[in-house]
Amino acid sequence: MRKKQYAVIGIGRFGESLIRELVRMGHEVLAIDTDESRVQDIADIATQAVQADSMDDKVLRALDITSFDAVIVAIGEDIEASILTSLTLKDMGVRKTIAKAQNHMHGKVLAKIGVDIVVHPERDMAIRLARTLVSNSIIEHIDLSADYGIWELVTPRTLVGKNLQNSGLRPKLGINILAIKTGDSIEVSPPPEHLINKDDILVVIGPTRSLEKLNEMD
Repeated sequence: MRKKQYAVIGIGRFGESLIRELVRMGHEVLAIDTDESRVQDIADIATQAVQADSMDDKVLRALDITSFDAVIVAIGEDIEASILTSLTLKDMGVRKTIAKAQNHMHGKVLAKIGVDIVVHPERDMAIRLARTLVSNSIIEHIDLSADYGIWELVTPRTLVGKNLQNSGLRPKLGINILAIKTGDSIEVSPPPEHLINKDDILVVIGPTRSLEKLNEMD
């Protein structure tokens, strides 16, 4: 895996966790915050940590911000700073911008100004927890967008003994099976004749509403 370079602006709980994980994965991370104490706290973790005003394009140019693979705006409560920083990054031509949204309206503004990926950590965590609480079948899920996702779930009983071709998942629900786990083995891109067994784990991709219907099947 190629080592990548990321810049994280805003060293709150979200930003710090992101920095730690990216560094753990072997990537280089520039941490930026206006609070000197936060910068000092992360200095031993991040590749580089600087105290700077992220709304000042001169400062960002001095940091060569456009050379990074992605810049993540993780600013917490200051919505104005988040929006202005994101707008400055877009105007400068940063190749990929990601921003944390505090609420729905904040997210809409970020999307309007062209932020590539808008993240809603609290909302997404709440959705993940709710799905886990109400279902014994969902093991893991990734939301690719508000309406599309990849889910890993235990095979519903109604699909046991069927093959992929007659399961009806693709024509009826628009769901594609990416892989099937049977015990310790995994079949990636299984053929149409692949038989679905009890306790198989399905890795599926499709519209969120369809995935929810699949999860409700018994």
